[in-house]
Amino acid sequence: MKFIDTCEIMAIAGKGGDGCMSFRREKFVPRGGPDGGNGGPGGNVILRADSTKHTLMDVRYIYHRKAERGIHGKGKDMHGRSGADAVVIVPIGTVVKNADTGEILADLTRQDAEIIVARGGKGGRGNANFTSPTHRAPTRHEPGFEGETVKLALELKLIADVGIIGFPNAGKSTFISSVSAAKPKVADYPFTTLTPNLGVIKGVYGNAFVLADMPGLIEGAHEGVGLGIQFLRHIERTKLLLHLIDASDEESMVERYKKLRYELDKFSHDVAEKPEVIAATKMDSVYQENLDEFEAYLKENHPEIAFFKISSIAKQGTDELIKHLDDSLSELFGEEDEETL
Repeated sequence: MKFIDTCEIMAIAGKGGDGCMSFRREKFVPRGGPDGGNGGPGGNVILRADSTKHTLMDVRYIYHRKAERGIHGKGKDMHGRSGADAVVIVPIGTVVKNADTGEILADLTRQDAEIIVARGGKGGRGNANFTSPTHRAPTRHEPGFEGETVKLALELKLIADVGIIGFPNAGKSTFISSVSAAKPKVADYPFTTLTPNLGVIKGVYGNAFVLADMPGLIEGAHEGVGLGIQFLRHIERTKLLLHLIDASDEESMVERYKKLRYELDKFSHDVAEKPEVIAATKMDSVYQENLDEFEAYLKENHPEIAFFKISSIAKQGTDELIKHLDDSLSELFGEEDEETL
């Protein structure tokens, strides 16, 4: 299935039902008073998050989302019922924006989180509402009010604990398939991964955490080159970045690292400042001079960053890396808990 992470829809709330003009007329009540009922309110358009949805594909192909109009009032003081709401199911992690103003209306990050994006119109009042001591037989009644119409821009941002980043063919998909039950497409050429893949890892302490294998970056990604912003958007929610660098490539690992860090920083300082772990991949076919140069660079310039050497195929160093990720996430979640106290 094609991964869809942005779309636009038009939310059209229901119009309120009209109020009724009616007078009570019975055999022995020739001059009964007004008894026109009120119209029912129109239905709302509601967006609701659900974990069973993973893309915005279903939402994208039905542009107009229209709620039911309210039912008209009737005689004998019978009020019209409310129009049915139109509920649009979206994936958890959907950001809802006003497409015209860019204003963020909601960020649906929990199961069943919802927002009313367009409110139905009020029902009109029947003539029974307009009686007074001096006006016993009013003929005034109101039509229903129009509901809101809003153009929405929906944007899906994956929710994962660890975002796996790196240039194309760095071994990201092979790594996530070797440490989780995820089965992404794996091949020895760039851009094998065109959509994000999620893998659930059981940590050493019994807690589970989620890895997101992102499509490979290229130079100019912060300007939308290649998969560009479509990729970078998804790492905004992650707690930790795992940067994988191919150790078997003859191109300088230091230069590749600097290029990717540049792309992250240009896209968002908040993303660039997330805690980072680095792993040299494909150690079963390592280009040693390159690796030695990179290790020396890290020790001199970034001694605070944990560095691992792994081979996903040979299962070399992957257990140690997973344990470190688990430890780091436990510390980060602990810090968040302290901040909320």
